[in-house]
Amino acid sequence: MALQRGHSDIGLQPERTLLAWRRTLLSLAGSSLLFLRWVPHHGAFAYVLVGLALGTAGGIWLGLRRRYHSSVRGISENRPTAPLGEILALGMACVCIGVLGIYVVVRF
Repeated sequence: MALQRGHSDIGLQPERTLLAWRRTLLSLAGSSLLFLRWVPHHGAFAYVLVGLALGTAGGIWLGLRRRYHSSVRGISENRPTAPLGEILALGMACVCIGVLGIYVVVRF
């Protein structure tokens, strides 16, 4: 993904934010691989965790370019905005993954 620098932020805030979203995406993808190891012990319920983690990672991946350009536009217009809906959705997905993960470990 080639990104063009279209802002005058010396601290490169949009790029740092993009990298943080990418790290989150990679963490979720890595977690889904760990959940795959649970399948022999915990059955098909582990696939729910894999699907939730991969679905959340896919949602992040689909919105990366849009979030970057929105951030650049916000800095250029001196009116940056946070993607509150996406942050809330990510937080809820992580809580669901955590709760389901604890349930799988305790229940089975």
